[in-house]
Amino acid sequence: MAFRAGVRPLTATIGASETFGLGCAPIGNLYHDVAEDAADATVAAALGRGIRFFDTAPHYGAGVSERRLGRALARAGVDRDTVSIATKVGRMIVDADREPVAVGGTGVDTVGDLSADGVLRSVEGSLLRLGTDRIDLLHLHDPADVDEALRGAIPALVRLRDEGVVRAIGAGMVWPEPLTRLVREADLDVVMIAGRVTLLDHTGEESLLPAATERGVGVIAAGVFNSGILADPVGSPYFDYREASAELRSRALRLQDACERHGVRLADAAARYPLRAPAVEAVVVGARTPAEVDAFAAAETAAIPEELWAELAAL
Repeated sequence: MAFRAGVRPLTATIGASETFGLGCAPIGNLYHDVAEDAADATVAAALGRGIRFFDTAPHYGAGVSERRLGRALARAGVDRDTVSIATKVGRMIVDADREPVAVGGTGVDTVGDLSADGVLRSVEGSLLRLGTDRIDLLHLHDPADVDEALRGAIPALVRLRDEGVVRAIGAGMVWPEPLTRLVREADLDVVMIAGRVTLLDHTGEESLLPAATERGVGVIAAGVFNSGILADPVGSPYFDYREASAELRSRALRLQDACERHGVRLADAAARYPLRAPAVEAVVVGARTPAEVDAFAAAETAAIPEELWAELAAL
């Protein structure tokens, strides 16, 4: 598996060579508790499927996701040089008295921190939880104030990259407008856009993708199922973590009907859709079970006829 050619391929910046990466928010107990052995099995299933790019963050379970990912990779005996790990800064793990802590887990939370010192503290904790000596891709996580980020967090990220602590730097957000500004004003290698380059939401394609292409910034698409509706419009009719409107459900069902007429699963088309944009080099999909890993990994090789893409575009 390899990324398609791009202005600045992600293979050059973070070393990952997969089209799909595993999003590790679910194994950090996102919305549902996940047992320790189940988290191990999910990461092992991803490795078994050839996935070597893993995306996590301190915010996912207040450190639980990072800790579980690091432990699972260690238990699997993975050569660190063969995997790429992305994590994030911008939210500090704190205890009940709001004091920063390194380990994370039960009884702690995260708070926003876009300061340079906050970035350094966050990276130190992430390295400890992941059990590694380096981070391949370090994202700024949903900065609430872009101006503040440009003053504090971004220069700290650049310094960490220059010092070799991280291989590449980026930013991950849901909203394309501030992310586009970061692409234009910060020296980023990669950005991750969640839920805005999908079969139901194309807003990330309007300004962000052209800006990324112009600046030679790699793009990772996340949230490709828009919280569930593009995986299962009937059983999981959620969009942006809320119950989807009747109009969105109707659109998703029409997309699903079109896919079924061509013998394609809607989820497979949803996972592959972002890769049709030349700027997008990878897709990250979250999973909490081996079965979910198998389902999205199968999308990479699913046969999707051009006629279907044309029909989906028309819808």
